[in-house]
Amino acid sequence: MSPTQFTPRRSFGHNLTDRFRPWFIVWLTVMWVLLMGEFTWANTVAGLLLGTVITMLLPLPKLPTSGIRVDIPKLFVFVIRWVGQLIVAAIHVSWLAIRPADPPRSAIFKVPMRLDSELALYFATCAYNLQPGGCVTDIDLANRTWTIHVLSAGTQKDVEKALADVKKLERSMIEIFEKRKGPKHG
Repeated sequence: MSPTQFTPRRSFGHNLTDRFRPWFIVWLTVMWVLLMGEFTWANTVAGLLLGTVITMLLPLPKLPTSGIRVDIPKLFVFVIRWVGQLIVAAIHVSWLAIRPADPPRSAIFKVPMRLDSELALYFATCAYNLQPGGCVTDIDLANRTWTIHVLSAGTQKDVEKALADVKKLERSMIEIFEKRKGPKHG
């Protein structure tokens, strides 16, 4: 019997060069300066030091970007449309809050999602949650299902519009991130 030789597997985070992420440190520095509310040299240096310590002591795993190709023109169009929808949704929710009527009926739905990539699903969830009027309350990754809360679901038309908005968001994410011809999951 010969002894088996143990060769440790190289994983992310053990090498200092894997942990050092300059753009992440810059981002943390900007967030630190914004949190402090004042742009000074001391805040900037403190942000750089804090960002460096955080990235070196608490390494994050790499994003699962394999197979992701971003269609930049479609992403640009999506962002412009999304900002417009954000303004309309904010006005709508504001009106629901100040109108002289009872609060709207809300609802919770389970919505199947056809997104294959977890990163695309994450971006879709962020885009949906940042819009006033609804939010994703649960994500079932195994079944690719969202549980969403819709603020205004008093009529069948409101419900159909909310579900159509989710499907439109899903189609946009598929066009931007997944580049497939037709529906893969029915």
